Amino acid sequence: MRDLLHRYVLHNLGLKLISLGLAVGVWLAVARDPVAEVAVDVAIEFRNIPQDLEISSENIPRAQIRLRGPERVVHGLRPSDVYAEIELSGLKPGERTFDLTAKQIHEPSELEVVQVVPSQFHLTFDTRLTRQVPVQPRVAGTFAPGYALDRVEVDPPFITISGPKKHVEAVESAITDPLDVSGSMNRATFVRHAYVSDPLIQVASPDPVRVTVIMQKVPIASGGTQSAKPE
Repeated sequence: MRDLLHRYVLHNLGLKLISLGLAVGVWLAVARDPVAEVAVDVAIEFRNIPQDLEISSENIPRAQIRLRGPERVVHGLRPSDVYAEIELSGLKPGERTFDLTAKQIHEPSELEVVQVVPSQFHLTFDTRLTRQVPVQPRVAGTFAPGYALDRVEVDPPFITISGPKKHVEAVESAITDPLDVSGSMNRATFVRHAYVSDPLIQVASPDPVRVTVIMQKVPIASGGTQSAKPE
C-alpha cells in the first residue's frame, strides 16, 4: 500500500501541485471572465476573381457579424480581426447568389460566430471591356456682344475607359466640368478633367484635358447678348 501511495501520489509531488495550481488558476480566470457579445460591420472580401471579370453591381453589400466570447477578448477586438471572405475562382459572367455563413467568416479563435446578416447576397458579373470615347466639353456662359462660338478644340480628343462590358458599351462620351466663357472675345483655354458619371467605369488616364474655346465675330442681333451652346 505504501509503495502504491509513493508511486502514484507522492512521486513528483511538487510538479503535480504546480500543475494543479495552474489548472485552478486558469479555471478561476475563465470563470471570472463573463461572456459578451458584439456586432461588427465588415466589408466582404473577394478572393481570386478572374482577371477579365468585373463586378457590375453598383451596391456591394457589407456583412454584420455577431460574435460571442470572453469579455476580455471582445473588448480587445480590432476591426481587422474579423472579415468575411468569398472565393471567386472559376467564376463566369452572369448573376450569382452567395451564401454567407460562419464558414466564410474569419474571427479570433476564442470567439464564436452566432449570427451573420445577410445570410445571402446577390451580385452580377460581366466581362471587362476597354475602349476609347470622345471628350464632350460643357461650354456655358454668355459671350461678349458681337461674338459667337466658332469651334471647340480638345486635347486629347479621346480618353480610355474600362469596366463591365454592358456599362462601357452604353457610354457615348466623357464630359468635362462646365467651362465658363462669359465675356470671351477671341479664345479661351481651360484645363479640366474628363469623367464618366457611371461609378463602375474607370478612366484609364485620369490626367486633365486641355480645352480651347474659339469665338468668331458676328453681327449683333437685336435683343442683346448671345449665350454659349455646348458643342
